[in-house]
Amino acid sequence: MAERILVIGSPGSGKSTLARQLGERTGLPVHHLDQLYWRPGWVEPDAETWHAQVRALAARPRWIIDGTYAGTLPVRLAAADKVVLLDLSPLRCFWRVIRRILGHLGKVRPDMAEGCPERFDLGFLGYVLLFRLRTLPRVEAMLEGYSGAFAWLGNRREIADFLKDFRGS
Repeated sequence: MAERILVIGSPGSGKSTLARQLGERTGLPVHHLDQLYWRPGWVEPDAETWHAQVRALAARPRWIIDGTYAGTLPVRLAAADKVVLLDLSPLRCFWRVIRRILGHLGKVRPDMAEGCPERFDLGFLGYVLLFRLRTLPRVEAMLEGYSGAFAWLGNRREIADFLKDFRGS
């Protein structure tokens, strides 16, 4: 059984939801990188602190980590048994993010850090729309050397089939 599962992809692709579902099926602890990264008031940590936190998390024997955060992806890839890349269409991800914002506006989501209520952020919305063009190629380049189990899921049906067939291996 996979003991370290990494779930990556665009914001709005369903990473946190899939990570929770995998956690329920496997009993593995689920860690949302957004909770680890952000400080109250949407303050970013310094790079040294952030990288140390990710290294410590990746060194644990069992986990599911949800979040792309390309700057720390190599550390997590080196430790992961299985990687799941969610690659839904940018418009679907954008729509999901808009729905998420409207549904949680002013409140902290369960997969977000305390003190970081949901808000409209035009820069973030642009990031979602351009993820496939700007971020995904960097992620793909990092995945080239990955030798563990890998699943590239591009739509809701593929995600549902993956969950249905998931045995942890």
